[in-house]
Amino acid sequence: MRRTRIKICGVTRAEDAAAAVAGGADAVGVIFASSPRQVSVEQAADVLSAVPPFVARVGVFVDAPTELVRRAVESCGLTAVQFSGSETPEICDTVPVPVLKVIHVGTHFDSSAAEPYRGHAAALLLDTLSTDKAGGTSQHFDWRTVEADLGWAPTIVAGGLHPGNVGECVALLRPFAVDVSSGVESAPGIKDHDRIEAFCAAVRAADSEVS
Repeated sequence: MRRTRIKICGVTRAEDAAAAVAGGADAVGVIFASSPRQVSVEQAADVLSAVPPFVARVGVFVDAPTELVRRAVESCGLTAVQFSGSETPEICDTVPVPVLKVIHVGTHFDSSAAEPYRGHAAALLLDTLSTDKAGGTSQHFDWRTVEADLGWAPTIVAGGLHPGNVGECVALLRPFAVDVSSGVESAPGIKDHDRIEAFCAAVRAADSEVS
């Protein structure tokens, strides 16, 4: 059976990280950028202490100083970094772990926006374009406007996903992975463990149907 990976992002508490792992998440994300879910390096280290080695630990940054990125990687044991700002391919090359580069999708998707990152990013994350936010819009873009398989990098789909619609997203796009934050919360930064479980179950059900 084809298996879509799952990333639970914007985690602020160790108990929520543990719930994500128990629910079947393949990656847990912490946010170092300005956000209701922002954590310090020290807080992130505590959150990620609940994540076992077989689950990826991803740090999310928006045009952050290189020194902060490197300190977070070392202190938190990050296995990947997500760049959600205007980071260049050259900046991606300075990171000692794989980089997930966010490409923001508006009413239309132009795959040429991703092309400069070929060979510099390990994966692309498609998120909803906003004029005032780098992410966390709680809105999904029109999935019919994109192709999740660009041929040269795995693609992760984010933006407005929740247990009620992630199955449709997986069935339509068949992405490498899906990424959720607010869609499994009871309040900003506070994850609802039942919703995490429901989200993961919906992804697995969709995998079964499209395989």
